Amino acid sequence: MAGESKIKLSYFTLVGLAEPIRFMLSYLGKDFEDYRFGGKEWLTIKPNTPWGKCPVLELNGQKLTQNVAICRYLGKEAGLGGKDNWEDLKIDEIIDVLTDLRIELVKYHYEMDVARKEALKGPTFNEIVPFYMKKLDDHVAKNNGYLANGKFSWADLYYGALSDCLNYLLGTEITDGYPNMKALKEKIFALPAIKAWVDKRPPDDLTFKEELGLIPKK
Repeated sequence: MAGESKIKLSYFTLVGLAEPIRFMLSYLGKDFEDYRFGGKEWLTIKPNTPWGKCPVLELNGQKLTQNVAICRYLGKEAGLGGKDNWEDLKIDEIIDVLTDLRIELVKYHYEMDVARKEALKGPTFNEIVPFYMKKLDDHVAKNNGYLANGKFSWADLYYGALSDCLNYLLGTEITDGYPNMKALKEKIFALPAIKAWVDKRPPDDLTFKEELGLIPKK
């Protein structure tokens, strides 16, 4: 990231999909503006984003979106990529699995029809989450306590950051009952740069959800 200009990350007022980028930047020791906005402001920001999506990272004088692509780049900048294309593939596989799990939780969390949400609750808690978390827990056990290639990679940093988002969507601590995934999360949060970030980050403000119609207004 030679010759980089000021770094600015823009996202809603919560951890969400911006948190993995925040973790990556913090791990790299980068100073960045953590700009958080509400739902009404997003409607004015959205037309000026590259693809109508957030988070938006302003880096090297350009605006970028797609949190996985950004994290992949930052992870490699941090030396946390694979040693070859095969190891990169194994990292990407895990990232896609975590994305699949998140998408399933999004379906449950943001369902506004009460009856439909109740119908989704059983399968989400009793089938979907156990399916993914058990497989991931076993996978970590076989990979020296990490998610890919038996060593620390940006996949682990991404997971640690995403774990709070998964908890938020599920409404409970997703690692409960999965000791290897819990231990990995604790390992990531104990990294000095990550601990320093988590200790200073602002609390979530969920009023943007009402402004965007994601939850009924009180």
